[in-house]
Order: sequence, then C-alpha cells, then structure tokens
Amino acid sequence: MRNNRTNIFIAFSSIALLSLLAIQVNWILQTAKIKSDLFNEKANIVLARTAEALAADEDMCKKIEACVDTANPTGEASEIGKDEVHKLDSLFKHYMNFYNIQIQYSFVVTKPAFLNTQNGSGFANLIYNKRVDEGINANGLDLKLIFPDRKQFIMAEMGGMFIASVILILVVLILFWRTVLALIREKRIAYQTTEFLNNMTHEFKTPLTNIGLAGKMISRDMTSPNDNKVKHYAEIILIENEKLSHQVEQVLSMTALERGEISLRKSVFNMHSLIEDVVKTMSLQMEDKQGHFSFSPEANKSEINGDKSHLSNALSNLIDNAIKYSRVNPEVTICTSNTDHQLVVTIADRGIGIDKMHQAQLFDKFFRVPTGDLHDVKGFGLGLAYAKKIIDLHDGTICLQSESGKGTTFTMTIPYV
Repeated sequence: MRNNRTNIFIAFSSIALLSLLAIQVNWILQTAKIKSDLFNEKANIVLARTAEALAADEDMCKKIEACVDTANPTGEASEIGKDEVHKLDSLFKHYMNFYNIQIQYSFVVTKPAFLNTQNGSGFANLIYNKRVDEGINANGLDLKLIFPDRKQFIMAEMGGMFIASVILILVVLILFWRTVLALIREKRIAYQTTEFLNNMTHEFKTPLTNIGLAGKMISRDMTSPNDNKVKHYAEIILIENEKLSHQVEQVLSMTALERGEISLRKSVFNMHSLIEDVVKTMSLQMEDKQGHFSFSPEANKSEINGDKSHLSNALSNLIDNAIKYSRVNPEVTICTSNTDHQLVVTIADRGIGIDKMHQAQLFDKFFRVPTGDLHDVKGFGLGLAYAKKIIDLHDGTICLQSESGKGTTFTMTIPYV
C-alpha cells in the first residue's frame, strides 16, 4: 500500500512538473512570437517614417528616380549616387535607433514594376516594402528595407529571459530527479530497517520463551536446601523475562501498526472495567515504589466500541510512564467524564514533568526526552507513539499538559456508544 502511494506520488509529481515545463516552453514560444510581431511593427514604422522623409525631399526623389529609370537590361536597378545613399542610410539609422532596432540591415530603391516581379522569389532575406508616391515618376518609387537575420533582434530582446528560463528548467529537472532518487533510497533504507527490527524481535522471542519456561521450572521444582535462594533467582529471571518480552511485543506491535498489518477486533465493553483491570495489573509495580492509585469513574456513559487488547496496552503504557517518571512515592490519578459524545480519560501524575520544548515530539516514534548521560529509565521510546496510534485508530485524540517538576496529565478521548 505504501509503495503504491509512493509510486502514485512520483507519477503525479512527474506529470505536474512536465505540465509546468510545457507551459513554460509554450510561454517562451508565445513571447518569441510577440517579439517577432513587435519587430515587424517597428520595421514597418521605420520604413514608413523613412519613406515620408524621402517623399518630403523632392530634389532627392528626382535624383533617385533618374538613377532608377536607367535600369540595365538584366532587370537590376542602377546604383544611386553616394550622397543619396548616405542620406537614406542616415534616415534609416535615425529611425532604427529611435525604435531600438540594433541589427544589420540594407535597403534598395526600385521601380514598382521591378519590385512586383521580384517580391515573390528574388530575395531570400526578410524584406519590408513601402511606396514613395512623390517625385517625377507618376508611379513613384518603392523603398525596400532588408534584414539578413531578424533573430538577432528577438534574441537581444528576450535572450536573458530565455537563457534564465532554460537554466531554471534544467535546475528543476535535476533537483526533481535527485529528490526522487533520495526518496527511493530512503524508502529502501526504511524498509530494510523495518525488516531488521522484525527479524531481531522474532529472534528474541524464542530465547525469551525458553528463559521464561526455565524460570518457571526452577521455581516449581524446589528440593535442595537452597530452595529460597534458587526461588529468588528464578523470580528475577521471570521478572526480567517479562520486561524484555513486553519491549519485544511493543516493537512488533508498532512495526505492524506502521505497516497497516494490525486490524482492530472491536467489541462493546465498559471502559471503567478495563481501567480497573489495568490498575490491578500495574498494582505490583506501584507497590514496589510505595505509591498509590486514585480512580474516579465519573463518566455516566463509559461503554465504547473498540479493541480491548490494544486499548489495554495503550493505557498500560500511559500508566507505566506515570509510575516510571515519578521520583518517589508515585501518585497516579485516573478520572473519566463525558463531553460531546466522547468519553474522556485523564491520567495525571506528580512526576518530573516534561519541558515545553520536548512536548511536540513526545508522540514521535523512538523519541525520548534527553537526560544527558543518565539513563535510569529504560525503554525504546515506543510506548507513547503506540498509544497515540491506537487511539487514532479508534477515532479518538490524546494530548498532554505538563510542566517541568510539577507532573504530567494525559487526556484521551474516545467516542462512547
């Protein structure tokens, strides 16, 4: 299931990124088209303004027309005088600078008939034409502006933006690919870690079972004079075996919950009865620390539909923490109440409390409040993460209120029947 979610995430991310890149490329092409249209407009304006200036100078028009009328038999126009060329070139430069066109160009002045015969196939470059109507010739003159490469203007206008866009697209593609590779690598490491924990805990269960069985056999068959001493050792074996078995079960349960392999077996039961059973189970641990429980079942509606075994384990973890993190003579108060179709269970202690800086991480898997080099409280940091996961699966919530040195209160809510 999780692999499918990851594959779907990668697929949707790839589609979204490719769509974004397609939009970016289309935007660049549209911008290039706009720049091309702008160039055409500017070129036509430059040609029109130059033609107007030429038409206003009758002497110049006459001289140019005189040169153009002497076309040679091959159809090519005769060259006009250097002064006329210089004047026309000055006009073109002036207007091209005014409209910010900084590329190479050339121009030709011809008779209209010559232009019409050559417009379709005589020039391979980009050509703009304009009729000059003044002058001796009744048909006027045709002024032609030629650009060898319009791309120079377009690249000059959007070159920086185009290069930046290409670089950003490449950077995004590289980062996305590296992110996907990192995600796949992290998933593989997480899977291997999970498999290791599963194998480790399963390997522990067999020797634990054998140790527990040996301890029971020793305590059952007492025939030597040192029966009391052997019995004491057997009790130590059984107690430590129980602790280690509990830790192994926690790791197995948490791993199974993370992988979605545990299905809740729900039934309707009374939460007050479950709390009393858990308190009885934890009473020996409380007596060993010379503490006491206080249970106030104040909820009028205490029946819930849930998994009795998992909720019992979750409550045991909360109460076990309340006992372990109390310095001396632990006092644990358990209360129930009803609010908004919810059964509310609070578990309060007067222990060492939790700093606010660590409270947000308290329900994270493997997290334990830092205590420096002191490790007087044992555990894997799974108890609260397991409890939260179980309560979440019951559509409930769990939160805490704590202050360093003044104890902690856990509040869990579960819908009642």
